[in-house]
Amino acid sequence: MSSARTAEPMPPKGLADHASRLIRKARWPLLALWLAALAISGVGASSIADSLSGGGWFAPGADSTKAAHQLEHGFKGRGQTTATLVIHDKRYESDEPRFEQRAHDIARQVTAEPALKVTDSHGWTTLARENRSDYAGDDHRTVIDSLALDLDDGTARRELPKVQADLEDRFGGQGLDVSLVSPSSFWGEVNTLSQEGLAKAELITMPLIVVILLLLFRSLVAALVSLAVGVSAIVFTLGVLAPVAQSHELSVFVQNAATMLGLGVGVDYSLFVITRFKEQLARGQDVESAVAATLRTSGHTVLASGATILLAMCTLFLIDLNVIFSLALGAVVVVACCVLTTVLFLPVLLHLLGSRINAGRVRVPRSLRERFRRAAGEGDRADGGKSAAGEETSRWYRVSLKVMAKPVLFLTATSVVLVALAAPAAQLRTFSPDARILPEASAVRVGYDHMQDSFGVGATSPIQVVVTSREPLEESERSEDLTRLGGRLEKLPHVERVDSALPVLESASPQAPFKALAAPSMSRLPDDARDTVRHYVAKGNQAFVLEVVPDATASDDVARDLLSRVQHEADKLPAASLTSVIGGETAEGIDANRVIEDGLPHVILIMLAAVYLVLLLTFRSLLLPLKAIAMNLLSIAATYGVLVLVFQKGLGTGLLGFEQTDYLQNFVPVLLLALLFSLSTDYEVFLLDRVREEYLATGDNTVSVARGLTRTAPLISGAAVLMVAVFGAFGFAGIVPIQQLGFGMAVAILLDATLVRLLLVPAAMRLMGRWNWWFPGRGDGAPSQRPTAEGAEAASTRERAEAGRR
Repeated sequence: MSSARTAEPMPPKGLADHASRLIRKARWPLLALWLAALAISGVGASSIADSLSGGGWFAPGADSTKAAHQLEHGFKGRGQTTATLVIHDKRYESDEPRFEQRAHDIARQVTAEPALKVTDSHGWTTLARENRSDYAGDDHRTVIDSLALDLDDGTARRELPKVQADLEDRFGGQGLDVSLVSPSSFWGEVNTLSQEGLAKAELITMPLIVVILLLLFRSLVAALVSLAVGVSAIVFTLGVLAPVAQSHELSVFVQNAATMLGLGVGVDYSLFVITRFKEQLARGQDVESAVAATLRTSGHTVLASGATILLAMCTLFLIDLNVIFSLALGAVVVVACCVLTTVLFLPVLLHLLGSRINAGRVRVPRSLRERFRRAAGEGDRADGGKSAAGEETSRWYRVSLKVMAKPVLFLTATSVVLVALAAPAAQLRTFSPDARILPEASAVRVGYDHMQDSFGVGATSPIQVVVTSREPLEESERSEDLTRLGGRLEKLPHVERVDSALPVLESASPQAPFKALAAPSMSRLPDDARDTVRHYVAKGNQAFVLEVVPDATASDDVARDLLSRVQHEADKLPAASLTSVIGGETAEGIDANRVIEDGLPHVILIMLAAVYLVLLLTFRSLLLPLKAIAMNLLSIAATYGVLVLVFQKGLGTGLLGFEQTDYLQNFVPVLLLALLFSLSTDYEVFLLDRVREEYLATGDNTVSVARGLTRTAPLISGAAVLMVAVFGAFGFAGIVPIQQLGFGMAVAILLDATLVRLLLVPAAMRLMGRWNWWFPGRGDGAPSQRPTAEGAEAASTRERAEAGRR
């Protein structure tokens, strides 16, 4: 049989041959270009973390965005960035003189911190003893101040973690928990933890990748070359994104997501190419011909797969939310870099190394080697190739024939399992990240916890009703509507309290509270009363804020329902004179979800159309792309169901050690949809490319599926192990959003490479028969060339095997 293969005519020379020849001639200059590009990109990659932002969650034009902007100016203790200083004393209670002395000393040091640029403060340490009860916690050990910082969000995010670390060092040994609580401090901490998680994930991932590659290649050189492709793609990506982050807001999660994808996809693609190159060398081809054949086959697969991922990820740009844009941009750039590195620079190394790609042979223990070979379905030939007889006795070949012998049974059983896994997805809830994604030991998380324990669970995320008047409130004929609004809000269910200036104004002017805002009346108020009023009423008396504190967290259904009720009550204000917008964490999360939900139908439709078109052009079949899309949707739904069970229902808190959040981060499902759809199509392209080769050679659907599965399953399994290792490492080492993303991708790849690729695909293709390859103008799907003798022999062997089973 091997002699018959040797006698096969060579394919006509094409683009791949010309590219291989050109790369061989310019291999040294191209290597120098690669190294220079790496060095330049490395400079940007090393500094990108300082430019990334925790923002991107505000929905453009939404009321919550408008409310946040209106609260930046004119209010006492609120500024461009507003932070809450939380002081918790473990030794003294708030009514003891020593507590007061320590608290004032802390406030004085914090407000004098040059990096914070505190312009104003309002709270427990600024008010007299009789007026500060609202800023003292129920535990009698926690007090708060509101600080106005003259810092933009990006600067605050970079500076607050440094100040927070200094506060821990300065006061931690004195029995004091001193925290700065704000969105900027939260995202600054997220950025810091993301860097730590990234370093930890890389420490876990790199050795795993090397070990798996050594088992797959059994060559140290091949393993290092494959790893070099993934690392190069990451460095190029971060180098490209670094200048973008200087002028545009990019999410802190970009670096983690790009690194995770770069390692997974880059090593995956290089695995396909290097394996094919080694196979061509084993067939006796010279290096130039082997590289050309590799580019023509695996190179084509990489390009098709990369194009699919890029098209799928580009659809996310339709969602007008900066955090989605950032992650989509990072994914597009890293996948593009993976493709370019694989098809342009990897061939340079293959030309330079030639047969030395097999150097550094690794001796694997015999028992482990045999288990690995049986799992991969490999034959015993020294070159790693397979004869036809070897294929027919391999594990994959036997499994595929068994599946195709009872296609309805396997199709139904596998579908039932996936549908059962997908069922919990009906309860999927999403929200923007909150403090629960931080470790409990984090100083920022400690501050949030102290506030929630002492002032109510909703104290860190009040619903903010910002009302603006066409004229000063003391002159407005409709200002009394605000008084009635405050009363109605207090009576709503699940309202802990409503904080506003109304109590002070009513004590100064019981009959007409807002008349107390007039200059003569305001001047007669005590200093503390004036400061409290100015905390809720902006200068000019045309903006007024009421803060509704719920008895639930921002993401809870109770808080969401309360937001709707607050909105309903605010809508009763006379629009001609009073305009209201609703802000706060709950409103911001719902507005962000709404933007994603509004854009999702367009994303799905365009993504499905793009994937269908790519597969149509790749395989010249109308029905195969529909099958692929249906199976991808099923495996993605199953992944969503597993994520709901693990993170929302808390099944991952024990064995897996994940934090139960009761919801998924709102960017995770939509990002998973695009990533998993494209990565699943990656395996589909790789498998069906080989099946199509066999079908064109044999004209037999069953044999082509069995042989294509046999020749690709070991590689698909190896690639899947690599991706599961990479994504799983990030899932366990990162913070909650990256945990959900990494764990979800690991689960999806595992499902796709096992249940879908090994059971669903052969069963479905057996049932579809010749209609797999149907295309208008090509009859009923007949191959475009006559079956070869090898194909006829394989068909005969398959018929004998089926007859034996009968």
